[in-house]
Amino acid sequence: MKKLLIQLNPAFENRNRLGIMAILAVNDWVEYNTLKELLGLTDGNLASHLKALEAGEYILVRKQFVGRKPRTTYAITENGKKSFQAHLDVLEILLKMGRDDDE
Repeated sequence: MKKLLIQLNPAFENRNRLGIMAILAVNDWVEYNTLKELLGLTDGNLASHLKALEAGEYILVRKQFVGRKPRTTYAITENGKKSFQAHLDVLEILLKMGRDDDE
């Protein structure tokens, strides 16, 4: 089990980052306010998690103006997709092991 645990990606261990990645994994581009609403986070909290994921090159940020209003959107990178899927794969194995122990 220890070998599996060290395969978990620390960038996704926080539930908010896990939520961000899950949302981005199934959507092309997602607006900042949509992420904020779906996850129930404050501006500061969401911004810090997004910054960490961007620094790890797991997400892309696109800033543009629509009319005169700024719009910030986020998407998952190829590296983000692969890393997130690998993290989920390990979680699935761990969950299966736990279920097998219950039988």
